[in-house]
Amino acid sequence: MRFVLFRTSKPKRFNYKPRYFNPEQEAMERKKATLGLNAKLTEQEALRMRMSSKWRKQNPADFSDRYKRMSFIVYGSVILVGIYVIFFTDFIDNLIKAFGLTL
Repeated sequence: MRFVLFRTSKPKRFNYKPRYFNPEQEAMERKKATLGLNAKLTEQEALRMRMSSKWRKQNPADFSDRYKRMSFIVYGSVILVGIYVIFFTDFIDNLIKAFGLTL
């Protein structure tokens, strides 16, 4: 690198290519892509559309509702089995006898 005393560097150039944006045409291209027709989308835009459509199909609210319902069923059945074992079988009496405890 050289040391230059009275010369300033030129500003760096960049490539800016303005493009025309038509929202109706963009919407039509997206609809074509979702239907699987020949669309003029770039690979990156097509990937974004596929990802967003898959994410919409896997709604997290549906998962949480199913999880809550399933956990309610599991916990309820565990409680009912526990009540049945404690009150309607002699499991507790056998357990007390096995440890040698007396009431």
